Amino acid sequence: MNNSAVNTGRVLWAGLRALLVLTVICGVLYPLAVTGIAQAAFPGKANGSEVKDASGKVVGSELIGQTYLTGGKPDLRWFQPRPSNGLGTNSVNTRYKLILSGATNRSGDNADLIQWVKDAKAAVVKDNSVNGYTVKPFDVPADAVTSSGSGLDPHISPEYAKLQVHRVAEKNHLTVAQVDRLVADHTDGRILGFVGEPRVDVLRLNIALKALTAGQ
Repeated sequence: MNNSAVNTGRVLWAGLRALLVLTVICGVLYPLAVTGIAQAAFPGKANGSEVKDASGKVVGSELIGQTYLTGGKPDLRWFQPRPSNGLGTNSVNTRYKLILSGATNRSGDNADLIQWVKDAKAAVVKDNSVNGYTVKPFDVPADAVTSSGSGLDPHISPEYAKLQVHRVAEKNHLTVAQVDRLVADHTDGRILGFVGEPRVDVLRLNIALKALTAGQ
């Protein structure tokens, strides 16, 4: 056997050994170590930030929004999330589905986007105007008529939550004060006092609403 073949064999064997060692380290040991640390230090986040209801059943994630519909239309007994137009309306990208996420990527003067906002505002005004309480168009906050950058935002602004209080109270035979307190109790402030904006997690709010109505 000539030296060229021997050297080639040595190089290939060295490469194979390196591949096997790196596969074990990077493909097995490192993922196991990271997973173990995550499970020990942050088990909730490592498992998808699951949200459970009063019975202990997992009903969603605090990172992903949900719809509250009946017959394909908003179920007005519940607090409603932001719109979720995402990448547009088609058979794949429906509201709050995880197959696709993203913004509409339409400019502020796009005719479709303008019409979506107008339609959403009219629906918010109509749905949340009840006896003794009328929503005015200029009272509707931006997050009530526009989707988030991902289209999956689980939060709404305190302003949008409060705008829905009268309607939720009427539909569930509760007092406005009861529902208002519910919103206040589930409003999170800015992170570290200055990062981001105050927000309300719609899923957790609706879980608390369900528990309150069950006790009536």
